Amino acid sequence: MESYGPCGRKHVVGCLWVLWTASILLLAPDRAWSWGCEGHQAVAMIAEKHMSPHATEQVNKLLRGVPIDPTLSRWCSSQGLDLMSDASTWADDLRKVQPEASSWHYIDIPRGAPRSALAESCPASTGCVTSALEHQIEVLRNDRSTAQTRADALRFVIHLVGDLHQPLHCVSNNDMGGNCIPVDFFGKAPVEKNPQFESYFPNLHSIWDFGIIVRLMGRETVAQWAGSIDQQFRSRAGRWEKAGIHVEEWTWESHELADSVVYAKLPVVVPVEKPQPMKSCVDDNHVSARMLNLHEQISQQYVDAVAPTIDEQIAKAGVRLAMILNQIWP
Repeated sequence: MESYGPCGRKHVVGCLWVLWTASILLLAPDRAWSWGCEGHQAVAMIAEKHMSPHATEQVNKLLRGVPIDPTLSRWCSSQGLDLMSDASTWADDLRKVQPEASSWHYIDIPRGAPRSALAESCPASTGCVTSALEHQIEVLRNDRSTAQTRADALRFVIHLVGDLHQPLHCVSNNDMGGNCIPVDFFGKAPVEKNPQFESYFPNLHSIWDFGIIVRLMGRETVAQWAGSIDQQFRSRAGRWEKAGIHVEEWTWESHELADSVVYAKLPVVVPVEKPQPMKSCVDDNHVSARMLNLHEQISQQYVDAVAPTIDEQIAKAGVRLAMILNQIWP
């Protein structure tokens, strides 16, 4: 298996310190974040490589005609990005002003649950990533909607396709998608950042969102990384396209990867918890404190084991996003 080096495909001294200082701002578990800036941008860039000229034209026309509100605080820099890549992270920023949409970014399918649990895990009162994506696709299709409504729907679609391909956004082990599993990440011991919620950083969710991706990118730009992933999986794109658009199947696929890869490859076994409602890492008998006692230490061995899955999920998300947009604008 290819080794991804101590800080990516190429050795990068100090990149983890950048990751640490940027991510330390996320003090409490938040299920809205996924793939970080780079992962979502890469999904959009790969999608653009598979989009028809007409779909590309219509996407750019809509995004250009209804730009992102300049007063909205943006977590990710837009410098050097095209319209679609910049739009890919907008939905995470929007949660500050539209918190009711936070539940649209994930679905809490209990670990070890049967396939039928997918529908049960998406409450009609709040929605989930599966229902939100399907709804936003329909809004985008509706020519009678206002340009603002369709532009926002497009930005949600670009983002949510990425979200549901992040395995930890499609699973719950009473750990808020891995947010309640403290980990030592290449020598950075977990530190409690919010005693009220018993949240720790680094944690399993955060390293899947951006910790591991930063290491995989190394010195590559997002565009270079996206290009190399697309090239690696280009021969499989036709098969994914032929399978068609099936949002629930994609969601279940991610859920299964959470169990078979994210949890299975951890150095210490994480037991399957009996499902119960969770509001923070304090619940389920102080789950984060119990997980802290497992002393999970993430090293190069884990990164090498999960990197192929991360690459493939980013590639699939890009190809499938293009499929959706090509179908709307054939």
